[in-house]
Amino acid sequence: MKQLSQSPVTLLFAAFALLLSCQAWSHELRPAYLEVQQTAEESFRVTWRVPARGDLRLAINARFDDSVVAMGTPRASFANGFYTESWDIGHPDKLAGARVSIDGLARTMTDALVRIQWQDGREQVARLLPDKTGMVVDNTATSGQVAATYFVLGVEHILLGIDHLLFVLALVLLASGWRQLVITITAFTLAHSLTLAAAVLGWLAVPQAPVEAIIALSIVFVASEILHKQRGRSTIAIHRPWLVAFAFGLLHGLGFAGALAEVGVPEHSIPLALAVFNIGVEAGQLAFISTLAALYWLALRLPPVQLWEARSSGSATTLVATPVSYVVGGLAAWWLVDRTLAMILV
Repeated sequence: MKQLSQSPVTLLFAAFALLLSCQAWSHELRPAYLEVQQTAEESFRVTWRVPARGDLRLAINARFDDSVVAMGTPRASFANGFYTESWDIGHPDKLAGARVSIDGLARTMTDALVRIQWQDGREQVARLLPDKTGMVVDNTATSGQVAATYFVLGVEHILLGIDHLLFVLALVLLASGWRQLVITITAFTLAHSLTLAAAVLGWLAVPQAPVEAIIALSIVFVASEILHKQRGRSTIAIHRPWLVAFAFGLLHGLGFAGALAEVGVPEHSIPLALAVFNIGVEAGQLAFISTLAALYWLALRLPPVQLWEARSSGSATTLVATPVSYVVGGLAAWWLVDRTLAMILV
């Protein structure tokens, strides 16, 4: 155990897992969402949704230029981790040429998805960022704009979805060898792609709260299996990790679908938006696994690691697996309790 705690590889991967977990509380990274739907010739209904924690919300606000007239009093509420505000606006030219901006966005680390829908079926989709806080309303969004927007949303969701990343990290440690790892990650990809598509297309509807709790449970389970593997035990999950990856991947796909449902999908481009969002998720997942592989490759070339492996019969993978499984499993267990209590107390 003394050697375990002193290994640079162990410290490197344990610190990496801890960094991922701490990121979940460091900043608010969920996107805001502005939806503008035409209700009459010169009238629109605005829905503005901002990430919130309890009764505190992110200090950003949607603003239209002076050509847009606000009608009525805004209605606001807190629910499901968001602050939602809705009101009606008017514009003499169906918002053409009007400027939309997000005040305060430049001081955050989040982004805002803007979706404008006209009664004739046209839509415009745009993604506003801290360095691009405004846009001008024009014609319907092109397929390229939709694809670019939802691809980035997919990449962001997997890279900012700490629970999904930790599950992938656990799968990497559970698999034995590159061939088994490729099969395991492929099974996970296939499974969450299936349920993501089914949920977005309306074929499957599951409440998000229990899904999020079971996702946390899936991480706890795989982390415990890693420990069984290190202790020489034999289980189905250890010999066939792709079965576990596929089973829990179905649930993770429902989690992805919940995130996509929060920002909506353009009705005229559902297949395109769904496809590129899923491709974005896979691109982010591959980037994460590539980063893990690069860190591992670099760590193996550190002189202390080479000296340790020369003097012992253990491998760097063995050193990494045990402490990281405790970090990952412990964090997921906390999530499981927190998410379960949240369901009970609602």
